[in-house]
Amino acid sequence: MHDVGMHSDPNSTETEFEDVVEPENALPEVTLQELPESLQAAAALAGWTSLMPVQAKAIPYLLEGRDLMVQSRTGSGKTGAFVLPVVERVEPGAGCQAIVLVPTRELAKQVAAEAETLGGAKGVHATAIYGGVDYGPQIKAFEEGVALVVGTPGRILDHLMKGTLSLSPLRLLIFDEADRMLSMGFFPDMKRLQEFLPSHPINGYMFSATFPSRVMRLASQFLDNPEFLSLSRDQVHVAEIEHVFYNVQAMKKDRHLVRIIEIENPTSALIFCNTKANVQYVSAVLQRFGYDADELSSDLSQSAREKVMDRVRRGKLRFLVATDVAARGIDILELSHVIQYEPPQDPEAYIHRVGRTGRAGATGEGITLVAGLERIELLNIGKRFNIDFQEREPPTIKEVERIVAERATVLLEARLRDRDKLQIERMQRFVPLARSLGETNDEVAIMAMLLDDYYQQSLHPAPDPNAVSKRRRQHSSSSERKRNTKPRGGRPRGGRKDRRRSR
Repeated sequence: MHDVGMHSDPNSTETEFEDVVEPENALPEVTLQELPESLQAAAALAGWTSLMPVQAKAIPYLLEGRDLMVQSRTGSGKTGAFVLPVVERVEPGAGCQAIVLVPTRELAKQVAAEAETLGGAKGVHATAIYGGVDYGPQIKAFEEGVALVVGTPGRILDHLMKGTLSLSPLRLLIFDEADRMLSMGFFPDMKRLQEFLPSHPINGYMFSATFPSRVMRLASQFLDNPEFLSLSRDQVHVAEIEHVFYNVQAMKKDRHLVRIIEIENPTSALIFCNTKANVQYVSAVLQRFGYDADELSSDLSQSAREKVMDRVRRGKLRFLVATDVAARGIDILELSHVIQYEPPQDPEAYIHRVGRTGRAGATGEGITLVAGLERIELLNIGKRFNIDFQEREPPTIKEVERIVAERATVLLEARLRDRDKLQIERMQRFVPLARSLGETNDEVAIMAMLLDDYYQQSLHPAPDPNAVSKRRRQHSSSSERKRNTKPRGGRPRGGRKDRRRSR
């Protein structure tokens, strides 16, 4: 659930103000009673009795018109922090004066509904704009002079290119959950949207739980000398690592890993396993699913290892699966995630693993999958190194379906916008077929297959099957050589020391 509400009890907030990072010439925080009467009336319609800390801190900057980046945890009230000032700064019926860019249709509907409630006292209306639905109602809202538009970048860009939406009256541009928008693949759309912004000055605001380097670069392109306000220095400070774990079923760990990757959509990730056998298994699972993944373990021949390392150095490998020993000395630039298929057997190894992300002014994320007693092992590591782990529920199939559908829509709409008139004319040949598909289960399966192929090719470059089979042969030949040269009478397989050596 996105953060739209207010605490009814001002004492219920857990924010520690000594962790607040404020701009130079900081403005004093405000209480609800210190806001203009029109905003107090708006808050009353929503049933608010007090301001949450991020609202008390951020609202004065938005009312004063100072460009701002706001970093605050999800659920902290970020939505109210920008919606309430927008209601004050726009005029009813005067056209689109404020745009809020969001990553998903669900969030667009949620923010627009909150804005409708808060804007009721002043007659300010909002509308949610997103793909996958008819254009008609959205165009009608524009024609009626809606003041606040909340939507996904792709669908807003569609309206701008069609001429059904004008940004001439625009005063405010707000990015909500900017980190998630980039992970959804919206950056090209946002850059094209920039071409439609008016020539007169507008205020820009960016709200996010994290500000990795890619988000900071986005801010520099859209905001004018923005200031920085953070209420979560302890969580997502620059060069900070977010520590997350998922408590999953042991027998379904591989499936959970795939779902987590689908949700997170890392730009690049190093995946750690404790044994060579698990490295090979996890690598094979990811490759079979269609991810650009490769493995690194002591079983690889020197030539195969060099080929993998060359891809790593050139930034051509998205997922590298490795043991601690095999990953020594590896330095991957712009590594967004470290994923641990299982907690390390050596607590010190955890620090070495996650320390590979969050470098060079970036924010990284360390994700660990735990099953059974592994949860206790990980929490003990947290106590030893004073790490505040965040526990998350494993994504459900429905959640993955929703996220993937959103991303696929973004990709398809972007591709459609790039078609010229002749390509559109050619495309019309298949409109009747497209309309007929979906009438039977077999035809739905055909559509799903085509969408799956397009999505995988667009987001996850498929592994080279020849390279994969070659590595398998190398593994086999290497293992065969070891069996033939191993002295008889050695330690039986499966002993504790054998497992340690295989890490």
